[in-house]
Amino acid sequence: MKVGRVTCSDRASAGIYQDAGGPEIERVFSGIWPEPVDFVARIVPDEVAEITAALCELTDNVGCPLIITTGGTGFADRDVTPEATLAVIKKELPGFGEIMRSLSFAVAPTSILSRATAGVRGRSLIINLPGNPKAIAQCLPPLLPAIREALRHLSE
Repeated sequence: MKVGRVTCSDRASAGIYQDAGGPEIERVFSGIWPEPVDFVARIVPDEVAEITAALCELTDNVGCPLIITTGGTGFADRDVTPEATLAVIKKELPGFGEIMRSLSFAVAPTSILSRATAGVRGRSLIINLPGNPKAIAQCLPPLLPAIREALRHLSE
């Protein structure tokens, strides 16, 4: 399966620091997904236009049934990943963000400040994950049953 992964970060896209979230998505997802995965990586700055362009490319041109973003889900001025996601999806799936905040709350009470969401564009599922690699490792595995079900519906 082809999986898009988009790191939304001004500093990682500028080469100021190494992207840690994207590789963590690959590590965690490969460990829980039973079939082979071909990752298509993008690193973009925290700009709505650049994030939406990456999401549209991965869904419409590359044909990834699943796109997972990391970063930009807080509420600072530069955190715009949810806005970019909402701009390109047809149907929002807020339960993904709700469960991630719920799961993370016991470990990091500040996780309720996350605005992560998910939704459907065409036949693709787009999920926003936090930028912290530890949060990715904690949040992604419990989403697997819902990801499988969503992808099954989208492929019909």
